Amino acid sequence: PPGSNPGRSRAYNRGLVLGHLRTAGLGGRAEIARASGLTTQTVSNIIADLKAEGLLREAGRRATGRGLPAVQYQIEPSGGFALGVEIRTDAIHMALLDLAGAARWSDRMALDHADPDTVATALNALRTTCVATTGIAETRLLGAGVVLPGPFGRTGLSDPATELPGWIGIDARATLEAALSLPVVIENDANAAAVAERLSGVARGLTHFAFVYFGIGLGLGLVSDGTLVRGACGNAGELGHLRIDGMRLEDIASRLALSQRVAQAGLAAVTIEDLDQPNATTLVKAWAQEAGPALGNAITILENLFDPQTIILGGALPDKVLDHLIAHIPLSDTSLACRADRDQPRLLRGSAGNLTATLGAGALMIDRLFTASLSST
Repeated sequence: PPGSNPGRSRAYNRGLVLGHLRTAGLGGRAEIARASGLTTQTVSNIIADLKAEGLLREAGRRATGRGLPAVQYQIEPSGGFALGVEIRTDAIHMALLDLAGAARWSDRMALDHADPDTVATALNALRTTCVATTGIAETRLLGAGVVLPGPFGRTGLSDPATELPGWIGIDARATLEAALSLPVVIENDANAAAVAERLSGVARGLTHFAFVYFGIGLGLGLVSDGTLVRGACGNAGELGHLRIDGMRLEDIASRLALSQRVAQAGLAAVTIEDLDQPNATTLVKAWAQEAGPALGNAITILENLFDPQTIILGGALPDKVLDHLIAHIPLSDTSLACRADRDQPRLLRGSAGNLTATLGAGALMIDRLFTASLSST
């Protein structure tokens, strides 16, 4: 059994109980004890604590055999909340998620500069606005998931247009926790987007997929056997630096490349909504015709390397733009994905929207609460 009573931390056992209820939806003491390997008394004590903290609620009774019907328990969505934060070079997106993963509030703040001090001030202001607007108690804020554009640390890849200035060499977690006055988990934006798409988007139910994420640059979140592939330093999936016909893919097929094309035509493209305006349509189509073939080469490489069930495109681009792009991506006949018994299209547009990475960040923080870990023992 995954749990045992002596030598296990309280947090680990709480994670077992919460994790079971998150998966099962409902459960009684004896059922949870059987599933976790804990004694019924230990489960009863944990449930009493979680109820007192407002994280669980009673959900009726269910007959399970002889004796009185067993009291059922379930997660209380309003028992706690997590912030999801995405930091880009030009803006911060923040959302408030309840324990069921539903977004209760979201906001965006534009940035003139994304250095640590400016970001910290903006984060504090957004957190204050969130609490004031929603009226939630400060004690119900459990933590924040924060996503940043990669790569993390000093590497041989560099691009000032997509990197956050001044963040290399500093303790990012300490800076973010001080700004938000909350525990923080950090992830790259493409990985968080893949998590969100699996929880509430077109990847629901899939265990092997690739998510091509359009942030300011171009990233890749890869899920294999239901688990994120992070790499040794959390930098797996730097798709934008892949060379196609001698050029970086990010310089051809990214939101930044599209925004530069629009700007060169004399049109403003400050937000993704600007790319959805009628006067930008011709430019978007022209960009898609150039970006599509380059992405097609990258798609074939991903299919042959990772054999995913599907590849999903999403992030900070309007649905219409993504649809134009997908329509111009040629799919190779010489690919592992070219097979008659497929049950998924080779390409899909993500449905979690432009807050995909933001929502995924919050989901990662909530997932930590529901996951038993022995790291603290």
